[in-house]
Amino acid sequence: MSMDSTYEGKALSLKIYGQSHSETIGVYIKGLPEGVSPDEEFTRSFMARRAPGKNAWSTPRKEADEVVFEKQDDMLHGYIVNTNTKPKDYASIMNCPRPSHADYTAGIIYGDEAARSGGGIFSGRMTAPLCIAGSIALAELKKMGIEIHAHIRSIGNVYDDSYYDHEPRDPEFKAELARCADKEFPAISDRSADEMKEIIDVARHDEDSVGGVIECVIYGLPEGIGGPIFGGMEAKIAELVYAIPAVKGVEFGLGFGSSMLRGSENNDPFFYEEDKVRLKTNKCGGILGGISVGEAAPVVFAAAVKPTPSISREQDTVDLAGKQNTKISIQGRHDPCIVPRAVPVTEAAAAIAIYDMILSRGN
Repeated sequence: MSMDSTYEGKALSLKIYGQSHSETIGVYIKGLPEGVSPDEEFTRSFMARRAPGKNAWSTPRKEADEVVFEKQDDMLHGYIVNTNTKPKDYASIMNCPRPSHADYTAGIIYGDEAARSGGGIFSGRMTAPLCIAGSIALAELKKMGIEIHAHIRSIGNVYDDSYYDHEPRDPEFKAELARCADKEFPAISDRSADEMKEIIDVARHDEDSVGGVIECVIYGLPEGIGGPIFGGMEAKIAELVYAIPAVKGVEFGLGFGSSMLRGSENNDPFFYEEDKVRLKTNKCGGILGGISVGEAAPVVFAAAVKPTPSISREQDTVDLAGKQNTKISIQGRHDPCIVPRAVPVTEAAAAIAIYDMILSRGN
């Protein structure tokens, strides 16, 4: 059975291949319009945002993530040569599935072919090829006036400045959010960032990990993108965002919070401003009936990211070879918090979904 993963959109298709510790990892992209080619400088800077080994809140594994692009018939191939793999770190636990990892379930499907070293194709390392494809989508969307920006909304009980702390189309918030792409720790408030780092550091010293929430805002999206039921914008974006291994929840607008409100509190009233229809609020997250409202309000969603499951603290598991209960302490190099590096990955996932929907409008 093939251990690659394929996304089949209406216009775009992606095939991601490789494993955490394989020689190369990459993506084949099909369906790009004629004349579209990678902006290699933009891809390089974008990949640097998720690259590991740069600070105390990411894995010590160092990978330059230099992307090589090759045109192959009607497909674009982008790939990375892995340079810093240590499969021996997993030798002692190959028969002991790590809690909250895919080790056990991967074995159910792939049997002995499942590479448990570093998580194989289920590893967060495989978000790098997703970012290769996302960098192309982001660059093409920007040419259309569409910008996608994300930041860390919360880690633990510390919250960053949020879209919903401002007016629906506040240009100052948009500018602050865009600046997060240039920050090593992508939060708007420097004070909140410092407090979040402290939470991560405490977890790291406790041989543990923490998760968090990422907020993403899509500006400049035209009205009328999306459709009903299976064609809804929420469904399309969520499909790609859930491709990020650590994401366990996605909400649009007020999301689960809207369930606590009455209709009169949750509804977004319409009004005219210089002959243009606007929303007084944007609790819907810029989407009504699965369709973008366009200039009236940006699309807003949030993704919940679980704590990194690989922790040094001793945990209960089983020995599949010996068929007995045992304990495990995971060695190797792991992020005490994956959230900061998942911010650009979230942007990439959203960009692929949006770009595919826009390209498919004429189909």
